[in-house]
Amino acid sequence: MTTVERVSFFVEGIEIAGVLRLPEGGTGPVAGLVFTGPFTGVKEQVTGTYAARLAELGFATLAFDHRNWGESGGAPRQHEDPQGKLADLRAAVSLLRSRPEVDAARIGAVGICLGGGYALKFAAFDPRVKAFAGIAGAYNSPYAMRAGFGPEGYRQALAGFVETLERQDGGGDVEYLPAVAEEGEAAMGGAEPFAYYGTERSAAEHWRNRVTRASVREMVTVDNMAGADFLGPTPGLIVHGVEDAYCSPEGAKEAYERMADPKEIVWLDAKLHVDLYDGEPYVTQAVDATARFLREHLAR
Repeated sequence: MTTVERVSFFVEGIEIAGVLRLPEGGTGPVAGLVFTGPFTGVKEQVTGTYAARLAELGFATLAFDHRNWGESGGAPRQHEDPQGKLADLRAAVSLLRSRPEVDAARIGAVGICLGGGYALKFAAFDPRVKAFAGIAGAYNSPYAMRAGFGPEGYRQALAGFVETLERQDGGGDVEYLPAVAEEGEAAMGGAEPFAYYGTERSAAEHWRNRVTRASVREMVTVDNMAGADFLGPTPGLIVHGVEDAYCSPEGAKEAYERMADPKEIVWLDAKLHVDLYDGEPYVTQAVDATARFLREHLAR
């Protein structure tokens, strides 16, 4: 059994909305986990699923909406802010450590999808975090993006944002595109993202099917993979599907290889990225692997 409490905290003047889950019947303060999740995701979706499951296994968990998303404040709405997300995570850990139900010396960071990279980079540079777990993680790197596009293609991709950004810099309206779509342009194109976000599977009152066009630029320029080089000696776990068209297994393998010991990688026989959002037995397998690793490395 768990107790569910709505909480809020402020970061740089922005109010952040979250859900704190506390296991009942404990004999003292428990390990606390902070969550960050998929691009465009809100706390009632993937992070909420994992936070609820891990709270049932004895952890205090905090899932929240990052600035600009869901019930949290911030503008532009539905805009990806990499540095802001790291600041949100920092303040979320401060909130967890302030709670008497949480052992301030036993804090972990868990990231799913794009949040895997943010949690990795955050854990690497915040010594309050004693363990990291990335599930179906996207460990974005501009080096990998440039290699994928080719040098000229990468520059052309960046140039494609100039007109939008110059217009917005001059006071123009923020430009948006769909987060997902069955056909046509979208930030996350293809049938697989739509099968989750475009259906009742992900139904959440405060999720919106739109994202700023400038968010895509943030995605191709942010360097979260660098966190792998700085994580050690903090323990790190990578959980990933053997096939993943949206967060590559090769990226997960690279992150693992660049992490120092203690570390572990767990491969699941999942064929779709969203299998690890709400599919079974994959979510249970990921939860069990994460709980086992965190119990070991967040032990009293």
